[in-house]
Amino acid sequence: MKLNEISDNQGARKERTRVGRGIGSGKGKTAGRGHKGHGARSGGPKLGFEGGQMPIYRRLPKRGFNKPNQLSFNEVNLARLQAAVDAGKLDAKKPVDLAALIAAGVLSKPLDGVRLLGQGELKAKLNLHVNHATKAAAAAIEKAGGKLTIIAAAAKKAEGEGKDA
Repeated sequence: MKLNEISDNQGARKERTRVGRGIGSGKGKTAGRGHKGHGARSGGPKLGFEGGQMPIYRRLPKRGFNKPNQLSFNEVNLARLQAAVDAGKLDAKKPVDLAALIAAGVLSKPLDGVRLLGQGELKAKLNLHVNHATKAAAAAIEKAGGKLTIIAAAAKKAEGEGKDA
């Protein structure tokens, strides 16, 4: 086989239909757009327009609310922390915060902080600095002899804030 002999499989490439090229082409005259009406015009029908009928996005009720400055936290279970300590990635003697968790490979992105969940068992005595912890997680840390410090989350900066307009 040579480079000049390589070709696509039969039917892999389809040529585009050239419309408005005469009566014999099958797509001549109106070019498959029918006669008059909004769909026949250039620019096409307005997105979501249903021919004067009440559109579906107006027929259905609105639900919920998306907070524009919502914070998103990394969720970490106790079992994940214990696995990192057992693997030697986390040092139990040093304070465990967001930077330490990223360095250990427990987390990949900093996001807005750490939320500690109580799934799993913690045996290591850890000094944790997190933004939020469940009651079960806090109880498990105290039981293991560790210390939990809750720190405030840094609010997201609004886009364009601090820039002169």
